[in-house]
Amino acid sequence: MKNLIRFSLCCIAILSFACTPKTVEKVTEVETPKPAPKEEKITENPCTTLNDLSGAAKEDAETAYVLYRDYIKSKEYDTALSLWKKAYFAAPAANGRIKYQFDDGIKIYKHLYEQSSDNNLQKSYHDTIMAIYDKRAECYPEPGYVEGRKAFDKYYYYSAHSNPNEAYELFKKALDAKGEKADYFVINPMTGILAEKLINEEISIEEGKKYVAIILDAIAYGNANCGNKCQAWEIINSYAPARLENLEGIKGLYDCNYYEKKYLPLLEAEPNNCEIIAKVYGRLLWGDCAPENASVAQAKTAKETHCYTPPPPPGPLRLAFDAYEQGKYIESIQLFEDFVNKTEDLEKKAKYTLLIAKIYYGDLKKFAKARKYALDATKYKSNWGEPYLLIGKLYASSGPLCGPGTGFDSQIVTWPAIDKFEYARKIDPSVSEEATKLINRYKQYMPTREDIFFRSLKVGASFTVPCWIQEKTTIRTVD
Repeated sequence: MKNLIRFSLCCIAILSFACTPKTVEKVTEVETPKPAPKEEKITENPCTTLNDLSGAAKEDAETAYVLYRDYIKSKEYDTALSLWKKAYFAAPAANGRIKYQFDDGIKIYKHLYEQSSDNNLQKSYHDTIMAIYDKRAECYPEPGYVEGRKAFDKYYYYSAHSNPNEAYELFKKALDAKGEKADYFVINPMTGILAEKLINEEISIEEGKKYVAIILDAIAYGNANCGNKCQAWEIINSYAPARLENLEGIKGLYDCNYYEKKYLPLLEAEPNNCEIIAKVYGRLLWGDCAPENASVAQAKTAKETHCYTPPPPPGPLRLAFDAYEQGKYIESIQLFEDFVNKTEDLEKKAKYTLLIAKIYYGDLKKFAKARKYALDATKYKSNWGEPYLLIGKLYASSGPLCGPGTGFDSQIVTWPAIDKFEYARKIDPSVSEEATKLINRYKQYMPTREDIFFRSLKVGASFTVPCWIQEKTTIRTVD
């Protein structure tokens, strides 16, 4: 029995390594492998291994290791627990190489946590899971990996029993340790936490710059070296880049190099497009690129060559447009607002209030502010569809803000977006064509009937979309 168990453990260890991609080599000769010395320690390990035990203690631990795994495979976690404890506490490092015993323990206690409604028990299970992670780090040091795993679990599973900042601090340690080679499971949750902390001014711009830069480098490296994790990186690509882009409205977060790298290719692709030229020129200046910078000079030349328009006469509007063209978005908003407050011309009030909304949306990425000014614009001009088109675009762009970028939580933003497009088309025939195009574009991103059924919802029922939108709508599906 003892030899059979040892043989089973060896097979498990071999199979765990068989999943790792290997370089195929040509085999020219087959030799009969020599048996390893029976009591030779496989590898040095700071934790107790099976080879550190002897006699009945070793045999009992080996037996427990083999038996508890069978229960794990059949998801009989309650039965597996006592056997896992016997194996783990006797020899936490197993044979000195395998690590699955830590994941198995975490899986068991996660099951117990989810099955319990006792807050004290849940707290105890959470603490045990964190202790298992710590033991793994002790037995198999992997700088950054365990911190990332702990942070991930605290963020997604155990937030009720964790300080909100614990996950963030652990994610920071993971990124500090691994840099551009950060584990894929760290990227999306850390991006979400980091964005919220920057928006709420809970951390400094310098701290934000540091970790945004690491995340962007990790995304680039991960996509280039995704291996068997390419599907995971596709999910990351649907969320993290857009979430980080929405932080461009925070002055000083991104430097000139970021804006050059991101926006100059747009100008090179469409050198005569005045909308693109204006955007690139403004972004470079917003990013504090110096006037003598080659990229700024290139954008300025393109603007003067292809997009010259007579400036407004001297006055408040001229100052507002000058500030905007120089990438001084916040100053330009203040100047446009001063003009709106002073003029008696309702048409101009409407026009420039909506322009403020567009700056908040397109340049500063402040969606709630953009909606406020779009709605204010409708007070000056009745039956005007354009402000509602803008609000619809705000909602449709909020998938990465209100969810993971894909899936139900990100798809439901299409419902209020389409509501606004339909309303714009109803009150203003002049925007009917654009509204119809937008409706058709975003209908395909609505949830499926299966998604609705799975969440015990009903097509046609009322639903309030959460996040910053907080708007009542009607449940619809793509099929």
